[in-house]
Amino acid sequence: MAFNRQEMTYGELEESSNRLAQMLKAVGCQRGDRVGLLMSKSIPAIVGMIGILKAECIYVPLDSSSPAPRLARIVQVCEPKYILAEGATRSLLSTLLSDNQIRSSVRIGFLEPRQPVDAGIDIAFFWDDLSSMPALAPAFESKPEDAAHILFTSGSTGVPKGVIITHSNVMHFLKWATRYFGTAASDRISCHPPLNFDLSTFDIYGTFIAGAELHLIAPKISLVPHKLAEFIRESQLTQWFSVPSVLKYMAQFDVVQFNDFPSLKRLLWSGEALPTPTLIYWMKRLPSVTFTNLYGPTETTIASSYYTVPHCPENEASRIPIGKACEGEELIVLDESMQPVGIGEVGDLYIRGVGLSPGYWRNPEKTASAFLIHAEGGRMYKTGDLAKTGEDGLIDLLGRTDSQIKSRGHRIELGEIETALHALGLLRECAVVAVPTDGFEGMIICSAYVPAIGADASTWNLRERLSEVLPPYMVPSRWMAFDALPLNINGKIDRPRLREQFSAAMSAPDRTEALRGHAVFLS
Repeated sequence: MAFNRQEMTYGELEESSNRLAQMLKAVGCQRGDRVGLLMSKSIPAIVGMIGILKAECIYVPLDSSSPAPRLARIVQVCEPKYILAEGATRSLLSTLLSDNQIRSSVRIGFLEPRQPVDAGIDIAFFWDDLSSMPALAPAFESKPEDAAHILFTSGSTGVPKGVIITHSNVMHFLKWATRYFGTAASDRISCHPPLNFDLSTFDIYGTFIAGAELHLIAPKISLVPHKLAEFIRESQLTQWFSVPSVLKYMAQFDVVQFNDFPSLKRLLWSGEALPTPTLIYWMKRLPSVTFTNLYGPTETTIASSYYTVPHCPENEASRIPIGKACEGEELIVLDESMQPVGIGEVGDLYIRGVGLSPGYWRNPEKTASAFLIHAEGGRMYKTGDLAKTGEDGLIDLLGRTDSQIKSRGHRIELGEIETALHALGLLRECAVVAVPTDGFEGMIICSAYVPAIGADASTWNLRERLSEVLPPYMVPSRWMAFDALPLNINGKIDRPRLREQFSAAMSAPDRTEALRGHAVFLS
């Protein structure tokens, strides 16, 4: 494992994670306890993940780029016994622990050498203390159906949803994927996504199960196109896996040379649709590399379908399907009556099989509404995506049925943004919509709003206040002020009309023009 010119062997990883597991047991962690991981991507963070699992606990990655109020909601929901942290997240941790309820219920393990810490932070142990613990793994009774980790995603009510992923869920996918891709000990595999993103699960454990090399990509270069290209070359990667927005960004800046990356064997993407023009750019420059589209929501564990592109598309309008189900999975397209649709007909996409999550952490209502019983028996997950089956038996994805979008690879509930905006107390009403773009984001988040009387509802103030409660990728980048939001015939906010207006504003020659009498703010 390599990161920022530091390396750790499998033997060192085994010993360090065993010592951490022993420490967690010694300080009171028991089977099934949650342990938060408030750490940026690093070698100690990976040790933390493995150590938590060896202690029979459930790890909960906490996104260090998220504001403290959002993390506080996650901590309140999952109730971790410990949080593993590092110096880089100390300020965020202090803010998080300013909540008396959290401070009284959570202890901290610092995976850095002993150092002074802020008063009021209950530090149970430092990295240095692990050397006093046995280097053998503790005895364990964990079962395949036990939860391994909880990944929190955007929730429409403003409270993030915790998706439970079991050991069995992950292992089923890894066994199929390593066999399908032929992963070997000689591979050098990227880890680009943050640790709270389920794609990283495949990078990390897919590497370890094969005994290959894992190359962690530092967050500071994760969106710098030429640095990413250099990383692939210098690390001699054989596998690259990322969200399409990264591939689009690298293509946009033309950082890939013809016959570049001589060690690279396969390139994988997931999280959103990759535009065909971008795929053509990559395939023309890397003719000896295989390209595979993976699809699957967090609730079905990493990916449920795959499509390896047989040849470079002939034109930019060529379809790129999500393909067919991975082993042990089934993709089902149903109509509103929950009946199968015919070939070429559009319906709702459902998934069932070995990757299906048990549900949302301590949220039986959400679980019951998303995980349904199939007429033929067994549970299935309603993805919220529209799809159809082609004559070749491959599934095509056609878009979302609800207000959930993908932007920069992140799954976002627009309703959560609306909830946060309403909570500011500065607006009489608001609506958040998303507009497709050819740019890096994939979808542009747009906010239409009516200011409250006497409130400071300037775009600057709204963005500033919203940034205190939402991560950067959820803050709208387009704003439009109204005297009253447009309504449809049913008296509901006319969201299609709002999308049209934002699209018109963004394509206008003067991007700061007033549109039909309404102020338009573009940033």
